[in-house]
Formats: sequence, structure tokens, C-alpha cells
Amino acid sequence: MTPSPRALTAAALLVAALAACAAPADHARPAASRTEAAADRPASPPGLPGMPPVLDPEDVYAADRAGKLAPAVKDFPSRVYVPNTNSNTVSVIDPATYKVVETIPVGNQPQHVVPSWDLKTLWVNNDLGDSLTAIDPATGKAGRTLDVSDPYNLYFTPNGKYAVVMASMDRELVFRDPQTMKVAKTVPVNCAGVNHADFSADGRYFIVSCEFSGELLKVDTEKMEVIGEQKLPKEGAMPQDVKLSPDGSAFYIADMMADGMWVLDGKAFTTPKLLPTGKGAHGLYVSRDSRQMYITNRGEGSVSVFDFGKDELTGKWHLPDGGSPDMGGVSADGKVLWLSGRYDAEVYAIDTGSGKQLARIPVGSGPHGLAVYPQPGRYSLGHTGVFR
Repeated sequence: MTPSPRALTAAALLVAALAACAAPADHARPAASRTEAAADRPASPPGLPGMPPVLDPEDVYAADRAGKLAPAVKDFPSRVYVPNTNSNTVSVIDPATYKVVETIPVGNQPQHVVPSWDLKTLWVNNDLGDSLTAIDPATGKAGRTLDVSDPYNLYFTPNGKYAVVMASMDRELVFRDPQTMKVAKTVPVNCAGVNHADFSADGRYFIVSCEFSGELLKVDTEKMEVIGEQKLPKEGAMPQDVKLSPDGSAFYIADMMADGMWVLDGKAFTTPKLLPTGKGAHGLYVSRDSRQMYITNRGEGSVSVFDFGKDELTGKWHLPDGGSPDMGGVSADGKVLWLSGRYDAEVYAIDTGSGKQLARIPVGSGPHGLAVYPQPGRYSLGHTGVFR
């Protein structure tokens, strides 16, 4: 049969895409001063209807403390699920032994493994296969596969009402039923390569990165409308992962061509400032105590460490023998950072206390958005595991 125009476009851009490309913080200040500061602040507008209330206004990740597993996931076996984009498989790693214990065949070009909003399902995003494959994290077995066009990445609104498919080649944000994936609303976008996102503290809007046109979008969650768009102030910018600061005041956007991360005031949506981190900055992961963020520098085989309180980089970990650290997540106890080696058919386990490599594990070809599961948190916003 004759390939569709989208399939031809996807094939043409695939090479470029692979080359280009988831307890309250009392340490921040004394309890008394925090109470006084809260009293001085104007009342916050109500959050997105139906969204679980924020546990701590100073820390959106307060529910993500080490070992704080939700009842729905506490009995799930600890595993690392690795989508291999070129092998069309998911490698399942037992983190206790650093061994692949199972290889699951899935659809064409799996990009990310995404925990559902209710934490009960892992969705494999088969981008060129135009489908989502469900994995039961209780058993580690694959289940149903649903037809979904161009699911490069997948997110969930903070109230659990919609799944949001990042349809990169289709140039759409597609709001769907989070269980059946039936389309609720399709939102065309002007930028190219929508791929990553994160939500504001109140859930009322989210910021989206557009990889191929070097742009950012601001989207109204409830209205399901783009309400802001801007071009990043660097020629050839290629924004990737997006992450909200613990206090909700800023968004960080990794940019693999700018070799750093942009710091954006999401509310004002003014021009962001660039903080250099390393060559090929790609993934962003918050520590279990919300004090630090790990930034993967895929082009130089390193991980930069950013301190939220100091608002500065405080370290850099280099992988021995190099590598291509890409996407991943932090273990439930916060002690290990797991990352895919995109161009090296391997996965890295890194000690978050020392920055030392614990293991390099061979997997399939083109490992990308791996999910460490289960992780602490009340619900999932998607990607490789953004929990609140």
C-alpha cells in the first residue's frame, strides 16, 4: 500500500528526530517564617476543577517523597521499563539485579513508557505504529493495544479528566478519554514537533516544547486552547523536556542545541533566560527531597546537578567511557537515577549520592523514554513519570 503523507514525513524526519532526540520541603526555611510568608501572600486562585488539592504550596512534589507509594502501586514489583525505538520492544529490568528479565514486543517505534493518571497502567507510545500498548505493572505483561494517531508522547491533565497526546508529526495536541483514548478535542498547533510538557502548580495551564521549530506553547487546560506562543531567542533552538520548579514559580526547559535549560516565568510567559548545563541537554528529573534537579547532557555523556535553593548548578557527573544519557527517572527510594543510553543500546544506573555509575545494562536498539515503576506520588501527569 502507498504510505500516507504523514508516514513519509515521519520517515524523512526520523533521522533528525533521533539525532535530536518523562513530605513538605521544610528544609527551605523555618516553619515559622514559612507560615508568615504564606500569610503575606495574596490568596491563590482556585486550582483546576477536580484536581487533587496541593499538599504544600511551597512544593508541588511534596507527595513524591522517598518510599511514599500510593496504595494502588505499593504491591507492584520494582521494574525499569525501557522502550527500544529501533527494536520495537520494551526491555524490562529488575533493578535489584541490573538484569533484563523480559523483552516485550510492541508496535512500531516505541518512544516513551507512560504511567496513567490513576497509576494502574503503563502506556507504551508506539509513535509510527499509531498505537498505545498497555502494560499491567502488577504483572509486567502487555495487554490491549489501542489505535491512536502519532502518539510521540502522552500526558494527563491534573484532574485526570483527559489524556493529552503530543502528536508531533500531526502537529496536534489531542485531548482524549484517559481510559478508552477516544478523542474529545483536537487542537492544531502552528509549531513543529510538540513533544514535552508540564503543568502549572494550580493545573490551569501547561507549557509545551516544540522541538523542530524552537518554540514554546502555553495551553489553557480547561478550555483546551493555545493561549500563548513564542520563539526561543536562539537560532536553531531545540527544546526538549519541561519541568516545573518545586515552588511553582518557574518552568525549566532543556534544550539540546542551546546546551542548557531555559528558565521561564510561565505565568507571565515572557522571554526565558538560558542556563548552560552541557552539550545536548535533554532530560530533567527532580530529586526525592525536591532540593535538586538532574539534567542529562546527552551530547557529552554527563549529568548536571541543579540546586533549587541556591538557584545554580552545583555539580556534574561524567559517565565513565562516555555515553548518551537521555530520558529516565529516579528510583522510589531516591538513591538511583535511571537513564537510557539513546545511541548506545544500554541503560545507566547512577548513584544520586555520589554521582557514580552503578551499572550499564545492554538493552535493545535506540532506548528512549524509560519508566522507573512504581514511584511515589498520588497521580501521574504522564511522560516517563511526573508525579504530584
